[in-house]
Amino acid sequence: MTVSSAQTHWAGSLMEGQGEVEFLSSALGSVEVDWKSRAGQEGGHTTTPEELIAAAHSACYSMALSHALAGNGTPPATVETKADVTFVPGTGITGILLTVKASVPGLSAEEFATFAETAKTGCPVSAALTGTTITLDATLV
Repeated sequence: MTVSSAQTHWAGSLMEGQGEVEFLSSALGSVEVDWKSRAGQEGGHTTTPEELIAAAHSACYSMALSHALAGNGTPPATVETKADVTFVPGTGITGILLTVKASVPGLSAEEFATFAETAKTGCPVSAALTGTTITLDATLV
């Protein structure tokens, strides 16, 4: 079992306050977080919970797809995954779009599409995010 940890220090109200997320497990440091960035206003160099989810989802999906392809005997040369997490103030997260482009020697586009879709549901982060709609745009390059 692995436990990954981060913590956030927040000061002030939601609208005027600000916080800092510290990555404890990796010791990567910390990043600032505030409402302005989350609501789509100019927030400077701050992140949002949605960007952190996007980072986790794109990494997890890439790993899941790579593992499935390697298990098929067709390991990918490259996998590039972008996750777009849409947030609407007052509503919440309304969807996630995964866009993946991969180079996989010896695999047809149809076979790749099947592996890509299976990885979407097999990725542990996707499983944790089942409360939102996750769509996939997969391209074999």
